[in-house]
Amino acid sequence: MSMAMRDAFGSKLAELGATHPELVVLDADVSSSTKSALFGKAFPDRFYNVGVAEGNMVDIAAGLATCGYHPVVNAFSIFLALKGTDQIRNTVCYNNLPVIIAGAYGGLSDSFDGASHQAITDIAIMRALPNMQVIVPGDAAQAQQALEYALTQKGPVFIRLNRNPMPDLPSASEIGTVCSVEGSDITIAANGITASYANKAASLLAKEGIKAEVLSVPVVKPLDVESLKKSVSKTGALLCVEEHVLMGGFASAVSEAFMKQGISCRFDAIGIEDTFTESGPYEPLLAKYGISAENIAMRAKNLCK
Repeated sequence: MSMAMRDAFGSKLAELGATHPELVVLDADVSSSTKSALFGKAFPDRFYNVGVAEGNMVDIAAGLATCGYHPVVNAFSIFLALKGTDQIRNTVCYNNLPVIIAGAYGGLSDSFDGASHQAITDIAIMRALPNMQVIVPGDAAQAQQALEYALTQKGPVFIRLNRNPMPDLPSASEIGTVCSVEGSDITIAANGITASYANKAASLLAKEGIKAEVLSVPVVKPLDVESLKKSVSKTGALLCVEEHVLMGGFASAVSEAFMKQGISCRFDAIGIEDTFTESGPYEPLLAKYGISAENIAMRAKNLCK
């Protein structure tokens, strides 16, 4: 089991602070939860707690970006994607400024706080904004790689972070699509933390003689269509899995790209249907909305028929 994604991101912020003097971090009074407090402790003169004012925080970050700094805005993903949308769109994206929007507690990972705190529409909102790149890491290492990548970019990047520890995925030298299981019968393209459940599903399918190929696909925008196309050309079937509503998220991005390129295959997608979620323990909550190894295996099996 990996360290929690928020811990990995916070420690990487503090580490990179020593080598990136342009790095500044802003938080909306939740730094003990997001773990950006680790950066604040190491570099108090480059850390700004603006209070519970996400929109203002984004505008301050944009101003700092025009002065040669590379700001990281770190707060709960739902409040950045909703309360800060106006400022992210009009100040950051419109001016194509190098601001990193780090949305903590993404998906259902703020499980016990219920629908008001669970970010299930953030990917759809962020991928719709011109100039914005969207990354949804699947484990601690990918979270750190996403931050390193974002610091090399001259425009805005949204990184959606999970609260909980998740199993380590196969390592890669940089953020991008990783094939964790090779197969020939079906491609399971998993976004974010759903990759670890897809890996378990592949083991269940293997017991029934079905060889599933599992791709961890953290980058939603710009989407790595080539890796998906290469796998699907071999398997002929594609199951997308995401911790987000199915409208406008990862599966939508894949569908749009495939339709544009005329790529044909048997297709299905697992995600949250047109509904609000609820409070509860994280893993049972994920399972209720279809994100479990057993459900992924069942849907993959049906697609193979």
